[in-house]
Amino acid sequence: MVPTASVNEPFIFQEVTADFQEVSIQGQVTYRVAEPGRTASLLNFTLGGDGKYVSEDPDKLSQQVIDQIQVAMRAELQALNLKYALGSGEALVIRVSDAVRRHPALAALGLDLLGLSILAIKPKPETARALEAEAREALLRRADEATYARRNAAVEQERAIKENELATEVAVENKKRQVREAQMEAERSVQERRLRIAQEEMAGKIGLEEQNKDLVLLATGNARAEADAKADGIAAMMRAFDGADSKVLQALASVGMAPGQLMALAFRDLADNAGKIGQLNVSPDLLREMLQPQE
Repeated sequence: MVPTASVNEPFIFQEVTADFQEVSIQGQVTYRVAEPGRTASLLNFTLGGDGKYVSEDPDKLSQQVIDQIQVAMRAELQALNLKYALGSGEALVIRVSDAVRRHPALAALGLDLLGLSILAIKPKPETARALEAEAREALLRRADEATYARRNAAVEQERAIKENELATEVAVENKKRQVREAQMEAERSVQERRLRIAQEEMAGKIGLEEQNKDLVLLATGNARAEADAKADGIAAMMRAFDGADSKVLQALASVGMAPGQLMALAFRDLADNAGKIGQLNVSPDLLREMLQPQE
């Protein structure tokens, strides 16, 4: 009796990867007898009187399928390193399934592979710890690199900010310098204008002083000429009166004098002849007339 129902068989075996690391593969295979005649021709499925198989061939059928899977799995793992093998479960299922289906032994037994699944691929505990440590170190290294990158980015940003600040300060200083230069230029223009004005005022004053000098020289010449004319007139007058009687000159000088002046001259004459005058009486009326202000 050859059963044709599907059969699920778990498996677990140890294999070595391309980098000589041992891994444990755990999975499950599903198959069925598609051609019972071929199976019965190669294996003994005879039942005894007690209803049990008379040989161990039916029990070896699943082992033959697992052996074919192990052979195909070994061929695939020997081409992979440990890290890639640990993460290639789906790819191994596809390649191993195709290899087992194409194997002539499976077709000769009349078997049909229905499915293959790999539940786990595990390294040795010490290898797993080493991988964990390596992965942990890699994560820590990436974390350090991320921290360094953040710090570096912060430094770059700070440097960019500093450069912008310095550029701003330079621009501000340039503006201040331009403003100072403009102010200095304006002040210089004002100073030049003031200097021109002062020079013009000085030239005006010099011209005025020269005119005053000419005027003074002219006035001096005129005054000198007038003095010379007066001197000539006085000299001519003195020459005209030269040899004349003093009494006549005095009489001429008194012409047009005020009464008070005439009285003063009279008293002076009296004083000159005081030795000849014994006594002089002046009436109050005369004194009052003399003291009255002359109109």
